[in-house]
Amino acid sequence: MVASSQACQSRAHFASKEALVFEQDDDFEERLTLAVTGRAPHESLIPALRREIQALVRHCAAEGAAPIWRMIDESPALREYEESMRLRHAESLATALAADPGLSQTTTACRTIARFVIDAYSLAREAADPAAAVDEIFRMIEAAWEVASPSRRA
Repeated sequence: MVASSQACQSRAHFASKEALVFEQDDDFEERLTLAVTGRAPHESLIPALRREIQALVRHCAAEGAAPIWRMIDESPALREYEESMRLRHAESLATALAADPGLSQTTTACRTIARFVIDAYSLAREAADPAAAVDEIFRMIEAAWEVASPSRRA
């Protein structure tokens, strides 16, 4: 989901031109998973994810990234590739959430929150005020996570 600002790299290293544009795809996925698995034992999940999404949005909304996103938006192949990455990232994040013994959420709750987090990145990146958008979206994500908590289902 993180587009490359280094388009001059050799294509021989990448599986496709789409992979060249999204060269930091694996890093994005790893950072989200680490926000879950690498957080301190006392650290709440949603703030950890908010912090990571905020950092990723800052990177992708930085000056100079607009031409890359315009290229992606104008290319059906790149938009399709980005959508497949988003689904893969959401599944990886959902797997990390479900594997965390301290969270004890259903698979459905984990998959739903993971999709919300991935969508938060895209929505905030496109917003006029990305930081405010992340905060607004994560208030909703936090409320959804709370509603899905085991104590609320009992």
